Amino acid sequence: MNIIIENKKLENLQGMIIPVYEDYKSTCENIEQIKEGNIFKGKVGECFYYTTNEMKYIILVGLGKYDELKMEAFKEAVARGAKKAKELKLDKYGIKFIDAAHMCTGAIGKAIAQGLRLSTYTFNKYKTDVTNVDYNPTVYLVDVPEEKVDKLNQRLVEINNLINGVIEARNLVNEPANVIYPETLADRVEELAKEKGFEVEIFDEEQIQALGMRAFYEVGKGSERKPRLIVMRHMGDSESKEIFGLVGKGLTFDTGGYSLKPTASMDTMKSDMAGAAAVIGTMCAIAQNNIKANVVAVVAACENAISGISYKPGDIIGSMAGKTIEVLNTDAEGRLTLVDAVTYIIQKEKATRIVDVATLTGAALVALGTTTTAVISNNDEFYDELVGEAAKTGEKFWRLPDYDDYKKLIKSEIADLKNLGGRNAGTITAGLFIGEFVEGKPWLHLDIAGTSWAEGSLNEYAGKGATGVPVMTLYSMIEKRKHCKN
Repeated sequence: MNIIIENKKLENLQGMIIPVYEDYKSTCENIEQIKEGNIFKGKVGECFYYTTNEMKYIILVGLGKYDELKMEAFKEAVARGAKKAKELKLDKYGIKFIDAAHMCTGAIGKAIAQGLRLSTYTFNKYKTDVTNVDYNPTVYLVDVPEEKVDKLNQRLVEINNLINGVIEARNLVNEPANVIYPETLADRVEELAKEKGFEVEIFDEEQIQALGMRAFYEVGKGSERKPRLIVMRHMGDSESKEIFGLVGKGLTFDTGGYSLKPTASMDTMKSDMAGAAAVIGTMCAIAQNNIKANVVAVVAACENAISGISYKPGDIIGSMAGKTIEVLNTDAEGRLTLVDAVTYIIQKEKATRIVDVATLTGAALVALGTTTTAVISNNDEFYDELVGEAAKTGEKFWRLPDYDDYKKLIKSEIADLKNLGGRNAGTITAGLFIGEFVEGKPWLHLDIAGTSWAEGSLNEYAGKGATGVPVMTLYSMIEKRKHCKN
């Protein structure tokens, strides 16, 4: 999609999306007449279209009350309009820029661009039907105040780079496991590093073992497709000692190992690397926008498969940190890969704060459904920062308790830790297991098992399949910290 700021007239377009307030009088007489009826009032969630005498489509999307409009509601309203334009096969249309009580020009532009591009995303590269081509319209943003055009054009470049990061994350997750596996994921990251401008270093299975990453290697050793450790670096601020560390769970496919998953639970396990995809997408956006911050991302990529050398329930394994782990369930594998990645990013990359992102537990869906990401943290200030930025991006997070009573559930009688805390509080104990390896650094654990994949529609711009959560919030947290000098 090509978004251009230009005051194109309706006569030169196929149609126009017009956001409408419920309590704000429109300058268009036709819209006011429509609002006087019962079909469209401008309320949140409403979408209505009509054709002019010249056969131009006018798509009205409701914003609700002027003083109550939030960025998320605006983004969803734009998304409704964009999906209607796609349904009507409009490939050259406009969208009217509007004033908003609680949003600056950049925020309005951001909401419009995200609503337009993310709502019309599709993953159809394996379709053989020649009529199913990519939808790539040109959209004109009209009625932007003249004095704000230059600044908004500059802002759109940054916004589009962020959206590209979200789309890259979606694409990686939507690819099948016979296409994306540890080696090809590493290859793709190397391609992205060249395109976007970040550093990358890849470690093979022998180097992984030499690093002492026993927990990670045990999970991946049973597959013919051997593990890869993927390290990405963007050192954008030589004046700062802070290094923001991102760790993404990179299970390119998870059978459950000897604790085998049922078939019905396995058909979407290509998405078990959504945490990895999220940190890769974030790194793409950070590097392409050349954010003044130091960021390192680590992905421990592997497959959890069954063979004669696969790890088994009852095994006791080591870890890069030196702690021993009793394996009670080989389907609790993500946390084993993550703890070695966390140790690596602290000890080798000197990360000063860490966010790990993982599709870790089914219990997260039971607790919070598909709308909200579960969070475990050891640092109130860091969590508040996450929530503050999430309020701007529309992504939802909820912190779970980390009382010491829960930590007792992951203590083993025959090793330092066990990889399963029992049936109860599964999301909490899984997160706290990772927390045993963060060495006191400020840390956030984001369990995106419910939010990274949408069977229906998570929101108006998520669609079905991979969502790209939480690229937007991670980017916002890092972009905000670009002036830190500590």
